[in-house]
Amino acid sequence: MASDLDKLLVFLEVERIDTYLFIGKSPKRPSRVFGGQVAAQALNAASRSVDDDRFAHSMHAYFLRPGDPSKQIVYEVDPIRDGKSFNTRRVVAKQDGVAIFNTAVSFQVQEEGLTHQSTAPEVEGPEELESDYEYWLRMSEKDPEKYPAPTINPIERRPIDRRDVLDPDPREPIQNVWVRGRGDLGDDLKRHQTLLAFMSDFALLSTALYPHPYSGWSNEIQGASLDHALWFHRPFRADEYLLYCMDSPSAAAGRGFSRGSFYTRDGVLVASTAQESLIRLRES
Repeated sequence: MASDLDKLLVFLEVERIDTYLFIGKSPKRPSRVFGGQVAAQALNAASRSVDDDRFAHSMHAYFLRPGDPSKQIVYEVDPIRDGKSFNTRRVVAKQDGVAIFNTAVSFQVQEEGLTHQSTAPEVEGPEELESDYEYWLRMSEKDPEKYPAPTINPIERRPIDRRDVLDPDPREPIQNVWVRGRGDLGDDLKRHQTLLAFMSDFALLSTALYPHPYSGWSNEIQGASLDHALWFHRPFRADEYLLYCMDSPSAAAGRGFSRGSFYTRDGVLVASTAQESLIRLRES
């Protein structure tokens, strides 16, 4: 029987229908296509248009319109540059002929070079922490009308210091979460990059809300990812625990800016993210 992670990968690894044309589908929930899904599908499409020895090192994307999960997403890949060591791809995701997402992805052959990195924070290990799945299952047992029980569990997320999303207390805009895919992804780095792109959109918006008495569940907030950047620094495994460290230096004009870093359990920095999100207060 296929695992929940296998079922997720069926959606993230898009169907190729021509050299530079791909089709992606979505699960029925949530009611609006998750931004991380579109980013992961676009990266997967772009990755399959370059040679096997080329791996993504950066991705810069804009979320243009909400995606409808009941409709397929068409990914058009533009091979704008093929160099000796770098390749660049533009990808536009469309529904009903209208763009909902676009991105530029750069690929590089793996090579040696100068090396340095920031230091990972010292935090609790994931084994001592409650996962999101366990938390929502426990909350649904307490109040099934308020908290729907989770039905799938492809991604394990274990926050270091969980915030109550229904009664959010203002705090410093810093969030640390252990994440991993719950299964064996094999040894294809491109598959691990696809899953990391999916996971990278989980909590950047919520980090920008931390200094304020709101969360993504608050009716007063209209929230959405506006743009997203992802850099891959070193090879990694997305089916092993990664510490996702996020902070938000600024919020203004209805937008929140957040940054993130992915570290292995050994403290190796493998990827970085940045995102602006819409965090608009609704008119009462």
